[in-house]
Amino acid sequence: MSSYFTDLAQQYIGGEWRPGSGSWDIIDFNPYDDAKLASITIATVDEVDEAYQAAQAAQKEWAEVNPYARRAVFEKALQVIEEREQEITEVIIAELGGTHLKAGFELHLAKEFLRESIQLALRPEGRILPSPVDGKENRLYRVPVGVVGVISPFNFPFLLSIKSVAPALALGNGVVLKPHQNTPIAGGTLVAKVFEEAGLPGGLLNVVVTDIAEIGDAFIEHPVPKVISFTGSDKVGRHVATVAAQNFKRTILELGGNSALVVLDDADIDYAVDAAVFSRYVHQGQVCMAANRVLVDRSIQAEFTEKFVTKVKSLKVGDPSDPQTVIGPVINSSQADSLKSVVEQALAEGATALVHGATTANLVEPSVLTDVPADSALLRQEVFGPVAFLIPFDGEEEAVRSVNDTPYGLSGAVHTGDIERGVNFAKQIDTGMFHVNDGTVHDEPLVPFGGEKHSGIGRLNGETTVDAFTTQKWISVQHKRSFFPF
Repeated sequence: MSSYFTDLAQQYIGGEWRPGSGSWDIIDFNPYDDAKLASITIATVDEVDEAYQAAQAAQKEWAEVNPYARRAVFEKALQVIEEREQEITEVIIAELGGTHLKAGFELHLAKEFLRESIQLALRPEGRILPSPVDGKENRLYRVPVGVVGVISPFNFPFLLSIKSVAPALALGNGVVLKPHQNTPIAGGTLVAKVFEEAGLPGGLLNVVVTDIAEIGDAFIEHPVPKVISFTGSDKVGRHVATVAAQNFKRTILELGGNSALVVLDDADIDYAVDAAVFSRYVHQGQVCMAANRVLVDRSIQAEFTEKFVTKVKSLKVGDPSDPQTVIGPVINSSQADSLKSVVEQALAEGATALVHGATTANLVEPSVLTDVPADSALLRQEVFGPVAFLIPFDGEEEAVRSVNDTPYGLSGAVHTGDIERGVNFAKQIDTGMFHVNDGTVHDEPLVPFGGEKHSGIGRLNGETTVDAFTTQKWISVQHKRSFFPF
């Protein structure tokens, strides 16, 4: 087991590693075999305050550092990750049940986002705007917001922490990171270790491992952070947004999804099957962009279904440390029980199980359900696990209605032999992202990432990240004398 689980089972505040002062511990378990990985004494409200104060104090000097000099930290962080790739892979496998395939996918994207952060330090640009007032010069400066609070999830913890932490730092901010309780190392202290080794000045990045049972809303309500970047469920996201708004803070919310992969009558069926199986079952379906629903034109339903079911049955389920495993454990027993209940509810409502996977501890085998009633609530909610709903449709209009019939709007995909037909279909779907002849699970450093409806507020990546973690400041200069009426 990686030494990270013993070395990094602490808080990281003000550039120092130290235990929390809370009265209880967060126990970090391996979701596959239930082995204890680490025990971390939680941070209290006082330590959350210390973390924010440290970030605020360090940020002022950091914001004055030449952005070309700032870049060196991110170049070094990328090097650290490349040198420690095997150890980080072991952490992802052990702490969140990620397979080798999933760990590789997560690390690849994390490195891509770090590469983008190297450039992001140079991205903010000022402007000079005209004025209707004679002799006035309007200067528009792009400046850091100050301190950013980041709350990351358990499914892609290393990537999704870095995705907010690195750009916020690159743009001149300080950061306090609160990882998910199930992934305190991969999503929290490991990120701090990478940046510590990369030479980031102490205090700029702080990690508090804690729980709302201990700190309540203190992380969001604290007066120091100006932006809260949260990735997680829409239920929690709604609360984060409410508390943040009450305290005049901006939020970036990357929330859940109920994406659909649509197979039109002229699609390449074999290719669509491959895309659909990956989009539903990657990382056990614990992906916000996962294809919860697979919609298939009735004219090709029989052939698609047969091939889809055959491929799903071939997926190896088991130990995520085995390189051949495709489906590892879900994150915890609560999630496993919830998924078992979803399948049972669907069957009780009249659905047919083409594949009915068993649940053993946290290992949830794939299920494929069809004939789910059109009015079932299951078709409109996020199912965060390896359960696929196959839904036939008659014609594009019905498909569009079905895809949009959900409170979520994150991702989606359509397969067709006519690219422009696919683009026209995509334009009718109320989502932040949609893909033609591909899977539903994508993220790229330059392309705005985010959702509509209950899937979130705001965007990250590229220029939208600059908008997220900086603010604009107007400074006017009057070169002539102004006239005042009194």
